Amino acid sequence: MMARKGLMEQDLSKLDVTKLHPLSPEVISRQATINIGTIGHVAHGKSTVVKAISGVQTVRFKNELERNITIKLGYANAKIYKCEDERCPRPKCYKAYGSGKEDNPVCDVDPKHCRMNLFRHVSFVDCPGHDILMATMLNGAAIMDGALLLIAANESCPQPQTSEHLAAVEIMRLQHIIILQNKVDLIQENAAINQHEAIQKFIQFQFLLS
Repeated sequence: MMARKGLMEQDLSKLDVTKLHPLSPEVISRQATINIGTIGHVAHGKSTVVKAISGVQTVRFKNELERNITIKLGYANAKIYKCEDERCPRPKCYKAYGSGKEDNPVCDVDPKHCRMNLFRHVSFVDCPGHDILMATMLNGAAIMDGALLLIAANESCPQPQTSEHLAAVEIMRLQHIIILQNKVDLIQENAAINQHEAIQKFIQFQFLLS
């Protein structure tokens, strides 16, 4: 493959392809190998979170932009990095960039002395949250390795599609699900804590039913 500055060379004459796996540096340098779905109720910030991580706007079509909702599945790739210095504090030791970023950029914490190592190369599948688009969400769930369930802090939990999306990925036996309490900057601290407790109760109840 043609060399690109800062990316690992992929020369088949030198590579032992039998030893390659989805996390091999030679692979993730150029190719996303993990599909992560963003699921949850409409307007809970799924596309905004994907853009914050990847830099890619997944809401692209005219009718989506006019209505400010995701209608079709959106896709965006991102490289996840971790500082090579184990003393680098969390969460600053991690950083996300778009797919074109070099494999070993400098660390923002100590750019003169530290570099970051490519940790994961992920592809986000941004799913619509509106109830009438449930079939589209299910199509996206079929290719997910994991999911981010977004729950907006400024609304009560659960909202209808919060429950439906979580139930859908459970039916598909998706084992890796991260729950993100989003939009906490819009409410007071006490309200965020109360909603966090409501989320925990909802999740516990949901898994009792499954």
